[in-house]
Amino acid sequence: MAYIDPAKCNEHKDKGNEFFKAGDFVNALKEFEEALRRDPSNIAVYANRSATYTKLMDAARALSDAEHCIKLDDKFTKGWIRKAQSHQLNKEYHKAMEAWQKALALEPENAECKAGFTKTMQTIQSSSHASSGNDQERMEHAMADPEIQMIMRDPSV
Repeated sequence: MAYIDPAKCNEHKDKGNEFFKAGDFVNALKEFEEALRRDPSNIAVYANRSATYTKLMDAARALSDAEHCIKLDDKFTKGWIRKAQSHQLNKEYHKAMEAWQKALALEPENAECKAGFTKTMQTIQSSSHASSGNDQERMEHAMADPEIQMIMRDPSV
């Protein structure tokens, strides 16, 4: 408890943001982690760390931080944006669409949400028009999804 200090958290968050803007994602990640040790309830740091994980192509950790944001405050638009981006990185486009829709419901005029929604929609449409050569890849990806696995184990299905 003695280590928790919101002022120091903000200092580390600001340093992390500087590293992020400079494209130094590894050092940004270190600063965000220290910021969270200083204040584990700072929702903005979770969102920033999620964005950093996305840049580092670590979709699982990005999604975990995004979901933590949403758990702390389900009206925090950045949390939904980060969740959508994580799903997009994982090529889970329909899950990304759900997250974009929740973000847009909170902030209908948010340019990042509109752009993300449109990009995801275009990706879904272009992949549905693509040749069926990707069917095996899509099947393998779908079968790796825990929700799909649970559905497939259901005897009624």
